[in-house]
Amino acid sequence: MTQRPARRRDGATRAAVHEGAWRIAATWAAGLLIGAAAVSAAFGESHEEVTVSHGISTFGDLKYPADFPHLDYVNPDAPKGGEASFWGAGTFDSFNPYTRKGRSGSLISSFYDSLLSGTADEIGASYCLICTTVEYPESRDWIVYNLRDDATFTDGSPITAEDVKFTYDIFVEEGLPSFRAVLGAIVESVEVENPYRLKVTFKPESPKRDRVGSVGGLPVFSKAWFETNGYGLDESRLVPNLGSAPYVLDSFDVNQRIVYRRNEDYWAKDHPLNVGRWNYETIRVEYFGDSLAAFEGFKAGAYTLRVENSSKTWAEGYNFPAIASGSVIKAELPDGSIATGQSYAINMRRPQFSDPRVREAIGLMFNFEWSNQALFYGLYARINSLWENSELAAEGVPSPEEVAVLQPLVDEGLLDAAILTEPAVMAPTSGERQLDRRNLRRASALLDEAGWDVGDDGLRRKDGKTLVVEILEDSPTFDRVHNPFIQNLRAAGIDARYERIDPSQYTNRTRSHDFDMVVDQFPMGYEPGAGLQQYFGSATAAESVFNSAGVQDPAVDRLIEVIRNANDRDEMIASVKSLDRVLRAMRFWVPQWFNDQHWVAYFDFYRYPETLPPYALGQLDFWWIDVDRKAELEASGAL
Repeated sequence: MTQRPARRRDGATRAAVHEGAWRIAATWAAGLLIGAAAVSAAFGESHEEVTVSHGISTFGDLKYPADFPHLDYVNPDAPKGGEASFWGAGTFDSFNPYTRKGRSGSLISSFYDSLLSGTADEIGASYCLICTTVEYPESRDWIVYNLRDDATFTDGSPITAEDVKFTYDIFVEEGLPSFRAVLGAIVESVEVENPYRLKVTFKPESPKRDRVGSVGGLPVFSKAWFETNGYGLDESRLVPNLGSAPYVLDSFDVNQRIVYRRNEDYWAKDHPLNVGRWNYETIRVEYFGDSLAAFEGFKAGAYTLRVENSSKTWAEGYNFPAIASGSVIKAELPDGSIATGQSYAINMRRPQFSDPRVREAIGLMFNFEWSNQALFYGLYARINSLWENSELAAEGVPSPEEVAVLQPLVDEGLLDAAILTEPAVMAPTSGERQLDRRNLRRASALLDEAGWDVGDDGLRRKDGKTLVVEILEDSPTFDRVHNPFIQNLRAAGIDARYERIDPSQYTNRTRSHDFDMVVDQFPMGYEPGAGLQQYFGSATAAESVFNSAGVQDPAVDRLIEVIRNANDRDEMIASVKSLDRVLRAMRFWVPQWFNDQHWVAYFDFYRYPETLPPYALGQLDFWWIDVDRKAELEASGAL
C-alpha cells in the first residue's frame, strides 16, 4: 500500500527495482482475510468461540504450521555477504514514500516491518511477524494482535502496541485520501490493551475479508521518533522514517545512487519467515535517466543484476563479450503471477473521453499484432483481462454464477442487459500492416456516431472543439511504441500528440490527473478486496493516485462491495469475473502485453534456489552472492 508499483515499460517483466519483489508483505490493500484456525477458546463476555493462530488464510488452511523452520523456497544455508546492485529510473528527492510530494527513492518503503507478512508460494495467507498470534471470534467483529516483546526498531527501541496505534492514526489523519477512505470504512476503533496487545474493532457493515489486513498489513512507525523530530507523514524529506526491517540507509547521492546496508542487529533475522532471506551485505541502486542508458551501464559493470524490460534489448542487446565469456548470465525464469494490466490508461475525467465510443475507437487504432512482430520480436501475448494469466479472468459469455451477480444490476438499470449474453470484451486484433484499414473503418464509424465530424483539414471536431489525444511520457524507451500509435490515431482524424517530459514533471502531472493518456498498470490480486476501491471506486476517483482512468460508476462500486463480501472462493471468483467483464466493457484502457517469464541478466556470482516460488522472482529477497566467484571475476578483470 505504500506507493505505486514501478511502471513496466516495453516488457512484461518487472521493473528493475520492483518494491514488491523485495518485501512480500501482507497489505490491507490486497484484502487479506481471516480463515486459519489453530486453537479455540472461550473469550470475552459474549463467550464467542475464539480462534488463536500464528497466521491467517483466506479460504483454506495455512501451508506452514506454527513450528515451521523456514519457507520452502529459500536456501536456509544461504551465505550472508557481498554487494548486490541494481538500477533505478529517473530521479529521487525524498525518502518518504507515504506522501504525494516529491519522488521517493527506490526500495525506501521496505524499511518497515508489519504485524503480518505474506509468502511467495501461497495466495491469501499471512503469518505473524511482529505479532506472535492473532485472536478473533467466529463473527470476526474484532481481532487481537499479540505482539512479540523482542521486536525492535533499528535504534533498539521496542515496537509496542502504542506504535501500531500511532501508525494507524497517522495514516487516517495524514495519509493519502484513498487510504484514509478505505481505512475509515473498515475500522471502528484501535485500542491498546497493554504494551504488547492491540485490539482492533471493525465496523459492523465492513466486509469481513478486508478486516485483518487493514491494520495488520500497515508498516509500523515509531511514535516516539515522529513526535521527537516533529515530522508529519505527508511531507517530502531526505530523512527516512525510523524503520524496523532488515536494511537501513547507508549513504546516498541525490539522483545518482542509494546504498542500503544490512542491519546486523535486525530483531527478526532468525525468525522462520526470514531464514535464508536478506542475504546481501549491501544493496546499491544506481540511477539512470532511462532503461537504454541503464543497459549501457550494466554492460560496463556499473551495476550487476538487471531485470530486462525491453524486448528489443533482450532479443538483440545481449551479445556483448561478458555474455560470450560466461561472466554474465542471461536467463528466462518462470513468472506465475497475474499480468500487471499494463495499458494505455484513458483519463475519463476529460470531456472528450466521456463517450465509450470514443474510447473504443482509440483502442482500435493500437495495432498489437504489428507491434509484437515489428518491435517485440514476437515475444509477447496480448492482455485482455485485468486478471490476465489467472483463473479470475472473464471468458466468453457469463456463467450462471456470473449472471446471478450481474442480474440485479441489470434489473436496477445500472448495467445494459447485453452484459448477460455477450462475450467478455477482448482486445481488438489487427493485421500485419501498421495501419489496419478494417479497424480504421470501425473507429471512424464510432467517432461519426459520437458526433465527432471530420473537417476540411482532416481533423475531427464536435461543438467547435478538436478531438485531441495526448500521450504523456517520461522516458524515450517507449518512443518506438507511441509514435506508430500516434500515426494511426491521426489517420482516424484525431489530433494525436506525444509529449515527453522529465520524471519530476511526470510525477506531478499524473498525481494531479493532468493528462489524456499514460502507460499505466492496474495490478490486481488473487483475492481482491479493499484495494479495488483505490483503482476503480467512485469515492476515491477524484484524488486516488491509482485510479488513473477516473473510473466512477455505480455498478462498479456495487460489484466491488459484492467481491469484498464474498464468503467463499467460488463466490469470490464469480464476482471478480463479473467485475472484470464490466470494467472491460467500459474500454477505459488500451491493453498492451505480457509474458510469463522474468528476463534476467546478472553477473555470474548471484545464486538463487533451484526451485523458485510462483509469485516472486526474489532477486532482492532470497538470492545470495557467491563471494569466491565474485573475487574470481574481479581478478580476471571481468568485473
